[in-house]
Amino acid sequence: MTALLAAPAPAATAATAPVRGGRTAEDRGVALAARRAAARGIDFGRCAPGEDLPDAARCGTVKVPLDYAHPRSTQLSLTVSRLRATGPRKRHQGALVYNPGGPGASGMAFPAYADVAGFRKAAEAYDFVGYAPRGVGRSTPLSCADPAAFAKAPTNFPVHPSAAFKRKMVQRARAYAGGCARRAGRALRHYTTLNNARDLDVLRAALGEKRLNFMAASYGTYYGAVYATLFPGHVRRMVFDSVVDPDPRQIWYRSNLKQSLAFERRWGDWRRWVARHDEVYHLGDTAAEVSASYGKARRRLARHPAGGKVGTVQLQDAYTRNVYNDAFWDPSAHALAAYLRGDAGPLVALAAPDPAEAVSEENGNAVYTAVQCNDAPWPRDWARWNRDNTALARRAPFETWDNVAMNLPCAYWSAPRQRPLTVGPGGGAGRGTPPPVLLLAAERDAATPYEGAKKLRRRLPGSSLVTERKAGTHGLWGGPNDCVNRYVDTYLLTGRTPGRSVFCAPRAAPEPTVWSAPDLGPDLETATETEPEPTPAVGAAPW
Repeated sequence: MTALLAAPAPAATAATAPVRGGRTAEDRGVALAARRAAARGIDFGRCAPGEDLPDAARCGTVKVPLDYAHPRSTQLSLTVSRLRATGPRKRHQGALVYNPGGPGASGMAFPAYADVAGFRKAAEAYDFVGYAPRGVGRSTPLSCADPAAFAKAPTNFPVHPSAAFKRKMVQRARAYAGGCARRAGRALRHYTTLNNARDLDVLRAALGEKRLNFMAASYGTYYGAVYATLFPGHVRRMVFDSVVDPDPRQIWYRSNLKQSLAFERRWGDWRRWVARHDEVYHLGDTAAEVSASYGKARRRLARHPAGGKVGTVQLQDAYTRNVYNDAFWDPSAHALAAYLRGDAGPLVALAAPDPAEAVSEENGNAVYTAVQCNDAPWPRDWARWNRDNTALARRAPFETWDNVAMNLPCAYWSAPRQRPLTVGPGGGAGRGTPPPVLLLAAERDAATPYEGAKKLRRRLPGSSLVTERKAGTHGLWGGPNDCVNRYVDTYLLTGRTPGRSVFCAPRAAPEPTVWSAPDLGPDLETATETEPEPTPAVGAAPW
C-alpha cells in the first residue's frame, strides 16, 4: 500500500535506456530472453513438498535476466507450477497464468484452485499456471532483515503515535532500507513492476504461448496493465480482479493516502454489522460502541499481551482482514467478545503469528518494499509524511499510521527511483492496443478503491467493468457471487465481454454463528476469493 504525493525526486530515473529506432535496451533484452525461453521451454517435474499442490500438478523453473538492459548477464530462476486442463482436449485453450498481487505474493498455489467450484469451468479449458515472481519464495528470494527479528511478537503500535514514537519509526525505516541495500546490493534496483511485466513475457514464451492469458488480482492488475501497454500484441485474454489505480501520479504515495481513507470506511462496515448483531456478540449496539470495545482490547493488550504472543500490532494485523473479506467478520467478532469476557484463547488462535511463517513473511515484505520504493519517486522529507498523515489520521485513524510504518523505508531508499509508465496505448510509444480486457471491482473495496477500476477502464479501450454493488470483499473471481463468475467464465471461454459496464447484486451478508468452540472461520490461506495476500507485520496489507 503506497502512493505518490507530488514530491519531485532527484533520484528518479527514466525506466529504460533509449536505443536507436525508438526501442530500448530493455526491449531488445526481453525479446532475446523470450526467444531463449521459447527454445528451452520448461522442464516440468514433481513439485517441492512445501508447495502443497495436487498430485497431478508439475513444477519447473524459467530463467529471466536480472537486468534486461544486459540480458546475457546475471540470471534469476523463477519457480512455476502447472496443472493441465481437466476437460476434453478439443476444448483446451492454452495456459492461464495467475498472479495474486502483493508485490511479494506467490501464485504457486493456483493449480490447487482447479477443483474449487468457482474455478472449475476455467480449469476444464485452461492449464492453471502459477508462479513466484522475482524475489518471491524460491524465485531467487530477496531479504532485507533477519526473519526472526522481523516477525518478533508481541509488539505494540499506537493509533496516534507521539513525537518520540515517530522518531523511532524513522529510525526503523532507515534501518530497514539500509538492510535492503546491504543484503541485495546492486541487484536491488531491478525489483520493479516493469521487470515483473517483462518476466511475464518471458514466462509466456517459455510456456510455448504466442499470446498470454492472464488472471491477476490486486497489485497483479497493475503490472498486468503495464504488460498490456508494453506488449499489446502478446495479449489474448486478461482478467483484472480488484483493480489498482493506474494513474502515474498515484504510484505509490498518494495511493496509500487514499487507501487509508478507504480502510476507515470499510472498517466502519464491520463495526456496523457487529452492532446489528449485538444480541450475539455483546460488543455494543452502535458502531461507536463496537469501536470502543476494540479500543478496550487494544489498551489491555498493550499492557498484557494475550498468551504472551498478541500485542496491538498482532491484533491490528488480524482485524485488518475484516477490511479485505467479510468472511472474517463473524470469527473476529467472536474472538474479540471472548477476549473481553476473559477468554484469550480464540484471539490468540486468530492473531498470534506462526514462527514457521517468519521467513515467508519477511521475504514478502522485502519484495513489497523493493518494488514499491523502486517504482516511483517518494517524498524524502519526513515533515511531508508527518503533515499529510497527521491530518489524515484525524479522519481515518484505523490504519493510517500502520500504513506509514510499512512504507516509510521508501523515504530513505538508496536505489534509483523510476517514473511510472503511463498505462494505455499512449504509454506504449505507439505499440498498439490490446484486445478487450475484463475488469472486476467491488464498490466498497478498500485495498483497491473502486475509482481505480473506472480509471483503468478509460485507459484500456474496449475493456469492460463488472461491478459488485454495495460489496467490499477484495478478490471476486471464484467467490460466492454467481453473477460475477458467469461474466468471467463467458469471457475466458469465448472472449466475449458484457459491454462497457455491468453490475451484479452484492453477495449475501455474513450470518452470525453461535460459537461453542474457537472455530476461527476461513483460514487466511483460502479466505480470499482469488489468492492469499499475506497481511504484513507492520500493519497495512498489500494490494
